[in-house]
Amino acid sequence: MTITIDVEAGTPVRWVTDGDGATPIPDPDYEPALYAAARNDRTRYLDWLADALAADPKVTVLRTERHFRSLGAEERSPMLRINVDRLGEVRQVAREIRQREHREHAPGTLSLYDIDLDPGFRYCLDTDCDPAPDRPLRTLDLSLPPAALADGDVTKLSVEGNPGGDDHEAVRETVENTLAERNPDVLVVSSADLVPLLSKAGVDLGRRPGYRQLAGESTYVSYGQVGHSPARYAVPGRAIVDRSNSFLLSKSSMAGLRYFLDRVGKPLQELARDSIGGVLTAIEIREARNRDVLAPAQKRQTERWKSLETLHTADRGGFSFQPEAAIYENVHELDFASLYPNIIREYRVSPETVCCDCHDSGDVPELGYSICNSIDGSFLGDVLGPLLDDRRELKNQRRERTGPTPELDAKIEAIKWVLVSCFGYQGYRHAKFGRIEVHEAINAYAREFMLTAKEHVEAAGWRVVHGIVDSLWVRPDPDREQRPIREVAAEVSETVDIALEHEGHFDWIAVCPRKRASGSALMRYFGRWGDETVGDGERYKLRGIEARQRSTCPFVERAQRDLLEVFDRERAPEAVCGQLVRHLATLNRGDVATADLQITQRVSKSADEYECASRAKAALERAEEVGLDRHPGQSVSYVVIDDDRRGPDRVRLAFEDPDAYDPDFYADRVVRAAESILAPLGWESDDIRRCLGETWDATLSSFE
Repeated sequence: MTITIDVEAGTPVRWVTDGDGATPIPDPDYEPALYAAARNDRTRYLDWLADALAADPKVTVLRTERHFRSLGAEERSPMLRINVDRLGEVRQVAREIRQREHREHAPGTLSLYDIDLDPGFRYCLDTDCDPAPDRPLRTLDLSLPPAALADGDVTKLSVEGNPGGDDHEAVRETVENTLAERNPDVLVVSSADLVPLLSKAGVDLGRRPGYRQLAGESTYVSYGQVGHSPARYAVPGRAIVDRSNSFLLSKSSMAGLRYFLDRVGKPLQELARDSIGGVLTAIEIREARNRDVLAPAQKRQTERWKSLETLHTADRGGFSFQPEAAIYENVHELDFASLYPNIIREYRVSPETVCCDCHDSGDVPELGYSICNSIDGSFLGDVLGPLLDDRRELKNQRRERTGPTPELDAKIEAIKWVLVSCFGYQGYRHAKFGRIEVHEAINAYAREFMLTAKEHVEAAGWRVVHGIVDSLWVRPDPDREQRPIREVAAEVSETVDIALEHEGHFDWIAVCPRKRASGSALMRYFGRWGDETVGDGERYKLRGIEARQRSTCPFVERAQRDLLEVFDRERAPEAVCGQLVRHLATLNRGDVATADLQITQRVSKSADEYECASRAKAALERAEEVGLDRHPGQSVSYVVIDDDRRGPDRVRLAFEDPDAYDPDFYADRVVRAAESILAPLGWESDDIRRCLGETWDATLSSFE
């Protein structure tokens, strides 16, 4: 079993299990390769490139091979295979090729392939090395609070949840003894910056001395959202999983990562830091290799010309039914199971099948795009099929078991997130195998299926309360007799070849209005599951309201859930306001622990880039004062001390353990949470304040 793959001086080193330990096996003969193809397959450009690279000391082998340039290619094209001496030189050679091309030929003369593969993944692809473990991985958890990390104070280190020691020597001894005793394969760290920090304290975390920095920290923008990627490090013989930089770990735990080791074939350390789109791309690259299709350095499939009418129809997104903001009784929720991935598989929607040149069959609803039926299977269907089958089987196993199933839950969740990305990634401009027409076709099928489901449920005596993308909420039509809803769902499933599942029954569901516009908010609702549905799970389903928002502090979340209980019992605004008074009084007396008032917010700018004197700006300024680095894309946690102030004195950071807070500010937040609960009844914040008293006392003294 290969635990991890290091790169030492450009040479891959596999660390394989050896009893309880691991043995390094270098592979000095391995030579990574990149490929170049010429426009219109003109081999003279490849001859020119071979002559240009012949004297390059980084290049070891130049030879012509034939591979498919794209998924839909009918014939293999001539390509120049360029072997390089070291793993780290692939991108450098690619940059030099581009520079030569731009000097001597028109841009786009050459297309490059297999450029930006992660080193360990590239090695596994080229050598059939399997990074999946054949025994349980041994892990060690190391955690250090952000403030201590910024100060370089290792005495706050936790080792498997236990204190590391009172001084540097004690910490060093604790970590070294634990490493020797447990001999972990994986280090799960709160931040990868622990690696150099502990090294300064004399602790070697690897199976051999030393560490390497793989990349520095960076800030990026993805889908309009600012993110931050921390620095990455590697230690010999052990994989590092950074909690602050692992989406899959945060959503699914180590069990989810372990599942994808089998499916992706990528070393754990590289897999753990991938986005869900990155995981999907790795699976696609492996499937493409099986078809002898290489991974393009840049997306080459441009959008086809469309008429204005087709473009208007195609650019519509998912279907939604606009509900009325109100409370609805006796509601059933129906969900299409993994709708978009199943459309891809069942209807063979894939880059090489959509809008093929050999058919004009008008298969895609509304758009009239053809789906090629001359090809056996489809690329995306083969990529997603195993994930869909595994998720269904895992969910069946979970239903058959009693009690908690954390490992099954983690795997199901991990697969869900990667399946979620498959649709949007088709429209992503940098997706290696993406295509906008695939994105449009999936949406068109989904809209058609939602309308089909609507027609069936209405014909069976039900009314649609709400619907969005892949879910419908229906209730009985009081003027008609209903057929059983599960029977109707089975009928729809058979019609569209995708399962429409009965998610559950609500005793009632409340749809919230928009806050600053007319109509209802599609994704702000809450409801109580019926007794036959809830079982041992959550009694209420919440979407979009404060208790589901990441920036809501624990006190406001608990208060809103408490108000929801009163709303459920009494269904009267006055009763909810009566309970609200108790929470406001608790705030005013100063009886709320500041740990329950911490607000966590992801910042999109540095402090000096904020034009408005926002709380986020104040928190960043406070962080600068206390020596804590916070970059755009990172989160900052704070307690509002005095919201009337400006600058860093407005807040205190969570780790400072503040002993005071601004009751007026948090009272306003609790009132807003109450408004979300009462809004479906037509109450707004002014109505709530009027109910609390004829005059709203900003000091809250009336609630003492």
